[in-house]
Amino acid sequence: MGQVAELTGLGMRTIRHYEEVGLAPPTARSAGGFRLYTDTDVARLRVIMRMKPLEFTLEEMRDLLEVLHRLDDPGTGPAERERLPCQVAAYRDRVDQRCAKLPARLAGAEDFSTELGDRLEAGRPAPRP
Repeated sequence: MGQVAELTGLGMRTIRHYEEVGLAPPTARSAGGFRLYTDTDVARLRVIMRMKPLEFTLEEMRDLLEVLHRLDDPGTGPAERERLPCQVAAYRDRVDQRCAKLPARLAGAEDFSTELGDRLEAGRPAPRP
């Protein structure tokens, strides 16, 4: 798990949480009980990392991860394979909509930072000569 944490930049506690809620269970465990993650598992965690700042719910994350898994699965039937890109496109639209809101959110955060800085300055005694 430590290696996966290093690869993804996620904390081990966060990885455990995603495992507990069923978003990113490890593929296997060693005889000693250590979690064993594949490249696919790491890729799932990276998708989660990208969805989190865009405020996707755990259910939305779970759904998209399943759609992507079925899209990559060679055993997915042709009828389902034809429907899956529409679902991915719907998530892409949601991502685009949420990205469009980010500049306003960033501006609000920057204003808040400036306001806190102003309060700090107002509360400091004047420098002595």
